[in-house]
Amino acid sequence: MSPGQTEPIQALTLLSLPTHCRDFLPRGSGIVTRRPLVLQLVNATTEYAEFLHCKGKKFTDFEEVRLEIEAETDRVTGTNKGISPVPINLRVYSPHVLNLTLVDLPGMTKVPVGDQPPDIEFQIRDMLMQFVTKENCLILAVSPANSDLANSDALKVAKEVDPQGQRTIGVITKLDLMDEGTDARDVLENKLLPLRRGYIGVVNRSQKDIDGKKDITAALAAERKFFLSHPSYRHLADRMGTPYLQKVLNQQLTNHIRDTLPGLRNKLQSQLLSIEKEVEEYKNFRPDDPARKTKALLQMVQQFAVDFEKRIEGSGDQIDTYELSGGARINRIFHERFPFELVKMEFDEKELRREISYAIKNIHGIRTGLFTPDLAFEATVKKQVQKLKEPSIKCVDMVVSELTATIRKCSEKYVSSSLSRILKRCRVFSTCLLTCVSWKVMLLIDIELAYMNTNHEDFIGFANAQQRSNQMNKKKASGNQVIRKGWLTISNIGIMKGGSKEYWFVLTAENLSWYKDDEEKEKKYMLSVDNLKLRDVEKGFMSSKHIFALFNTEQRNVYKDYRQLELACETQEEVDSWKASFLRAGVYPERVGASETEENGSDSFMHSMDPQLERQVETIRNLVDSYMAIVNKTVRDLMPKTIMHLMINNTKEFIFSELLANLYSCGDQNTLMEESAEQAQRRDEMLRMYHALKEALSIIGDINTTTVSTPMPPPLWVHCLVVYERPACVARGGPPRPPPTRPLGSCGPHPPPIPPAFPFSLLHSRTLAPTLSFVFSPCPPTAPAPPVLAALALPLLSLLLSVLSLLSLQLPADRVRQVHPVLRAPGPPSTSNQIPLFLGDLPFQACLDGCSVT
Repeated sequence: MSPGQTEPIQALTLLSLPTHCRDFLPRGSGIVTRRPLVLQLVNATTEYAEFLHCKGKKFTDFEEVRLEIEAETDRVTGTNKGISPVPINLRVYSPHVLNLTLVDLPGMTKVPVGDQPPDIEFQIRDMLMQFVTKENCLILAVSPANSDLANSDALKVAKEVDPQGQRTIGVITKLDLMDEGTDARDVLENKLLPLRRGYIGVVNRSQKDIDGKKDITAALAAERKFFLSHPSYRHLADRMGTPYLQKVLNQQLTNHIRDTLPGLRNKLQSQLLSIEKEVEEYKNFRPDDPARKTKALLQMVQQFAVDFEKRIEGSGDQIDTYELSGGARINRIFHERFPFELVKMEFDEKELRREISYAIKNIHGIRTGLFTPDLAFEATVKKQVQKLKEPSIKCVDMVVSELTATIRKCSEKYVSSSLSRILKRCRVFSTCLLTCVSWKVMLLIDIELAYMNTNHEDFIGFANAQQRSNQMNKKKASGNQVIRKGWLTISNIGIMKGGSKEYWFVLTAENLSWYKDDEEKEKKYMLSVDNLKLRDVEKGFMSSKHIFALFNTEQRNVYKDYRQLELACETQEEVDSWKASFLRAGVYPERVGASETEENGSDSFMHSMDPQLERQVETIRNLVDSYMAIVNKTVRDLMPKTIMHLMINNTKEFIFSELLANLYSCGDQNTLMEESAEQAQRRDEMLRMYHALKEALSIIGDINTTTVSTPMPPPLWVHCLVVYERPACVARGGPPRPPPTRPLGSCGPHPPPIPPAFPFSLLHSRTLAPTLSFVFSPCPPTAPAPPVLAALALPLLSLLLSVLSLLSLQLPADRVRQVHPVLRAPGPPSTSNQIPLFLGDLPFQACLDGCSVT
């Protein structure tokens, strides 16, 4: 391989290694680098190398490293110049290296040799593109000085993937091998094919030096001597050579680190806040304390009791904002779920009236009664109160389930053995409570059944019930009784006629009307409820609403041309409520229950024909309605109080007072508090992560205070102010040329002073503080300049150069430290004023791309 390409990587690596670490990258003639070599330099206390394909094997002899690279290359590509895109991963650990990732890539070649395929040029190009297209990759475009720069494949590829020149640094090699009388001054001054970051010249060791085992210290001294002694490069010596190349790479990596620090700091702070609460319990962990397990058990039970009370009472410092939990869920059971279960148990209007009618008739027996029997009221009420047992028991079960879930939630953070014991003890206690509370709840219902308090202040009594019945009959006769109002959707109107529409419905004892809105000003239709019946309708496949239909028993159209009127509600509860309202209006379901025989039908007919029985049924119906409202109110009030007293408060008392004694009585406390392997691993990981995050944030603060970012060089071909010393620029050995249409210029890294007799253009571009860039480039031939500007040119240049020297900023080297692998600074403090800082394991790469191989 050409010594101009791999040698910069070799030099960058060996620059910080001791002299006994000789060359470990393969060298030779022809194409030697035939697979990408990913070289990771890691700052560590010991010095060795590892290959990814040789896991667990440490190489301490760097000559063996070189031989292994050659052997691994031959294993995949063969021994006859074949290539492969599969990378070789080498990691070098040393206290003398900087954290950096370098990628050595095969040089561009056009003519296949050996076992290389005919499309070798395209294969190598595709291989290079896999690396250099990454936005976080810094490209070192290596080109030899003794060939035409315009033909450089490295610069061509760099231009394609980095058209703005933000990631490309030109590296010129073989400066010592140029023909006598020629030099690369124009290239290094960034005048010929300028790059935004400019060019850096290096002088590598020759093959003779390598064979003679010339160490890196002597090579660097020879390189420095070459630049200082060469007349064309003397003024550029401070910005040439391998040490300066490393310094530039260090500074670019520092810039990259500082650019990513704000986002990285925010991410680390967020992670630290999220685990700080969990780590709090592990901070004082002492595994060698003999009383640790006993104290831990006591603290665990106390903390468990506090957490349980906070979840029930709602006074915890960790409030769940995503869902209801603990006491809030129990409160919802008391005041939403339980009343809903009571409503679901509401009696069927038709069935209730039939039961009252049968009770009255059975009480009168063979006689014809003249008065309304109160025994019918008592029998009906007892039957309705008996139905309250089912929702009451269901309420108790739901509260027990929520208590168990709350206990499990509070014990999640404890060790598995303790968790199982706590849950077992609490489950046994809750089972006992369930039996006790269920019996007490049944006792409440039995108390209501034991005595009918008809003297209750809220009970309407017989006189008021008969009066209300007469008033209802009068209203029914007048047809003005409003039973229900609400929104319903007529769902069986065709699309051609407007589709489903929502209207405001008003149901009275004699008709059903609907309006455009709830102001009831614009009536759309009024339908008589005579001869109407009600049936259920299955909702459509795509429908989310619940539907029921009204139809005429005489097979007549109900509404315009429709045989039935389909009405839709949002919920099934609304449908049930409307059905009950239609029953009050005399609109019954289509099908008669199996219990209703012909005799029942004749009884219903006789019942409808007996005005006295109808009045008695309505009176009892009003009494039952009034008394059941009192019972429901009492049950809704006493049920939460009973459950709270007998279950929740007793559970809290058990956890605070008896749980610890129960746990101690179960056996060996050491096994009870024994950490599982998973718990110990989790504790160690949490503590390790906590300390790593703290250290990382500390290092970020150090980097912010000890490093300074340098701004990106200005773009090329910016507008410029042109100052001329003489009327026209004369090309070497040729006549004056006509002026171009606009001045040309280029920007590059700090150029040298320009001789007074040389025409120049002054380009001034503002960049970010603290650097001020004044860039010079050769002036193209153009028109004469004003004499005044020409006279001021040289003094102005002198002043600007003085300002530049005053504005030179140095980085202090007062704080270099070894840190956690998350962030790392290089090894022992340097004697120089400037230090590079690196972010370990960040995907920031310096890639070398070479020229044609000779």
